[in-house]
Amino acid sequence: MEQNQNMTGKTEDQFQKTAFRVSIISIIGNLALTLLKLLAGILARSHAMVGDAVHSASDILSTVVVMIGVHFAGKESDKEHPYGHERMECVAAILLSVALFLTGIFIGWKSLMSILNPNINTAPGVLALIAAVVSIVSKEAMFRYTAFYAKKIDSGALMADAWHHRSDALSSIGALIGIAGARLGFLWMDGAAGCVIFLFIVKTAYDIFMDAVNKMVDSSCDAETEEAIRTSALRDSRVMGVDMLQTRVFANKVYVDMEISADGGMTLEEAHEIAESVHHTIETDFPKVKHIMVHVNPYKK
Repeated sequence: MEQNQNMTGKTEDQFQKTAFRVSIISIIGNLALTLLKLLAGILARSHAMVGDAVHSASDILSTVVVMIGVHFAGKESDKEHPYGHERMECVAAILLSVALFLTGIFIGWKSLMSILNPNINTAPGVLALIAAVVSIVSKEAMFRYTAFYAKKIDSGALMADAWHHRSDALSSIGALIGIAGARLGFLWMDGAAGCVIFLFIVKTAYDIFMDAVNKMVDSSCDAETEEAIRTSALRDSRVMGVDMLQTRVFANKVYVDMEISADGGMTLEEAHEIAESVHHTIETDFPKVKHIMVHVNPYKK
């Protein structure tokens, strides 16, 4: 058991190091994009590009929230939190979704005002077009990079941050279309692009929020995973049946309660050995299983 705890510690340490490395790269990239888009939006007089810059600025805040959440989620269990701190990742994702939603509201309001007051609009400069293209390419690359490592370490908060990058890339596409249209004489298109960006942002915020809430509420694993766990237990020839199996998803970890049946004539020590064997097999086969409780019943025909 001590070896398993050491392996778990190494895994958590690797989890945090990977998440922090990806997050630092995200912050640097977003800071550079924010400054570029804000400068381009002001100089080129583009509501859509200024809104896009605010979106990128919110990415910096969201990444910081992710780093804080991952840090607390990686803390070991203690007396006050015997099941660990994994749900802090969900809390971070929820805070991220709220920040994203508020950002969308701000962008939507500013864009709507520009449409309702067309007299204040002027054709955006070419600098805004260049910034939009740079943003699209950069943010899509950041999405793919972050999503790759989020899947690798199974981090919900990091995956939420990846989709934040994708939403920024999509919003930049909307900004590009709006800016191009405004430069062709359709001045209202710059504000309309901002409204489209607002819809993308709010949809992303909703998806992140619901995913985090679903992870906060205890639910069982899918039927396929439970069947695989059952099959893993039955690989031990001494296990004569699985009487009960209950799983509970806790953030990105799984807890398992299981009752197996074995020969009723065996000694307590032999029954304990079977339970330990099943316990070890399942934790080895399913890395996401943080804890499993195995109870042995006498087999009944």
